[in-house]
Amino acid sequence: MLTPEEAFDALYAYAAPGLVHQTYLLTGRRRLSRESVERAFHHAWEHWPEVAVDRDPVGWVRAAAYEYALSPWHRFRRAHKHPDAPPTEAGRRDLLAALLELPPPYRRTVLLYDGLGLDLPDTAAETEASTPAAANRLLHARTVIGQRVPELADPDALHERLRALVAEAPTATLADARTVRVGSERRARLVTRAVLVVTAALIGVTAFTVATAPTQYLPVHHPGETVDGVPVRGGSQQLTPEDKELRDSLRSQPHHGPERLVPEPE
Repeated sequence: MLTPEEAFDALYAYAAPGLVHQTYLLTGRRRLSRESVERAFHHAWEHWPEVAVDRDPVGWVRAAAYEYALSPWHRFRRAHKHPDAPPTEAGRRDLLAALLELPPPYRRTVLLYDGLGLDLPDTAAETEASTPAAANRLLHARTVIGQRVPELADPDALHERLRALVAEAPTATLADARTVRVGSERRARLVTRAVLVVTAALIGVTAFTVATAPTQYLPVHHPGETVDGVPVRGGSQQLTPEDKELRDSLRSQPHHGPERLVPEPE
């Protein structure tokens, strides 16, 4: 029976090198690919009871690594703003350039389906899409790659090329599993301390506010001031003598005009 540390180390040794290679195919950035995989394994160690009983621990870590690698926030980081220099071999260079032209969800879909050989429902589940949506992404990705690299217009040829590309021996140098575990534990402690500090600060501010706030509202009375330029108040105005004369005339002779408008007395 393996201890949690031994099980984690075995998973890291088995999956990490390949995941670094896969995330490089997704991003074109070697440094970002290593960072993504290390962050994914940090996350896995923090949630190891969940990962240990998952039916596909490699898929659990792969999903975390892909999510981090394809985060749009990396474009604002100077270290990851531009892709690395492309491969010198023409076939690899053209295929990688075609992949990087795709939107991230399409890129991820074609790599999972044609590169890793996942079936369509599993690909849809890992990309958090419906099966029809995943199928449409796959077809669009194949079309774009076929236009950029004509010899890969046939889906079988693309499938074989991606499978071979994913299966290449990884060349990245990774930290050992123990270093990743220790880094994850240190990060968890720092996060816990930061949460405690913020919580204590909020409690202190709340207590200070409660202690110093007035218990009732005291209105502030300001002395009256003369304000110039205010328009005349609306409503009825003072009648002029001419207005009064016209009013009295109208009241004294109410029946002038067409008789059909004059009400008849009962």
